[in-house]
Amino acid sequence: MRFLIWLLRVIVFIALFGLAVKNSEPVDLRFFLGGTWQAPLSLVILAAFFAGAVIGLTVTVAALMRQGRELRHLHTRLRRDEPKKKNP
Repeated sequence: MRFLIWLLRVIVFIALFGLAVKNSEPVDLRFFLGGTWQAPLSLVILAAFFAGAVIGLTVTVAALMRQGRELRHLHTRLRRDEPKKKNP
């Protein structure tokens, strides 16, 4: 099984490396207010992927933190509303 996973990783790496080599021509990115940036297409694609991953992780962490606060609040409320147990 490990061999198959490593084989898949090598295949994906070779495919992405080939894509980067084939798309090495420079492209112009035009920003607002006249700003431009010239970079290889593969670098632009990689930067867009990285930015999307960072945004996605940020949103996920924020949601997890909100759920954690709500869970703590519910645990506190459950303990407070729980009837006191009597010792026999």
